[in-house]
Amino acid sequence: EVQLVESGGGLVQAGGSLRLSCAASGFTFNSYVMSWYRQAPGKERELVASISSTSGTTNSADSVKGRFTISRDNAKNTLYLQMNSLKPEDTAVYYCNSRLYNLNYWGQGTQVTVSS
Repeated sequence: EVQLVESGGGLVQAGGSLRLSCAASGFTFNSYVMSWYRQAPGKERELVASISSTSGTTNSADSVKGRFTISRDNAKNTLYLQMNSLKPEDTAVYYCNSRLYNLNYWGQGTQVTVSS
């Protein structure tokens, strides 16, 4: 059974930091592109950052460039998102995603709330 379990969300003041983790199981983690998405209330889900299967390539949304860093540990089957200099507009549910061709899996999400 494929599982993606996010953790590390919470309430933080603006300017603070959080580190999200996504523990993966049930599939060959090091073959998949991994991504973080987020969805704020009343808005569509948006891509935050993605990382290739070998960690050779990363991409991130303009809104988080220079503040968020995506990484992965293929030995631990875990995806990370280091979030620094958080802003109130970063408030959202953050989802872990794995993708390989037509295979696409999602975690249940973790809430991040940034107070001003």
